[in-house]
Amino acid sequence: MLHEYREVISKLKLDNAHFAKIFEKHNELDQKIADAEEGREHISEAELDALKKEKLKLKDEAYATIVAYKKEHNL
Repeated sequence: MLHEYREVISKLKLDNAHFAKIFEKHNELDQKIADAEEGREHISEAELDALKKEKLKLKDEAYATIVAYKKEHNL
């Protein structure tokens, strides 16, 4: 997720517990979605769509935190 911000993400994961939680939850959802799409986990299409929406919401929140951090630190 957001690989172009790898350095900022590493810093935020150490310094911001909320960001670390968002990032971890995003990765968990990513794995669960991949498992469902590849047939390792069976969930309904509605559940899969809900997971994808939640994952996107977390990505948006993480991105907003990254942008705010960059602005605050003039990066």
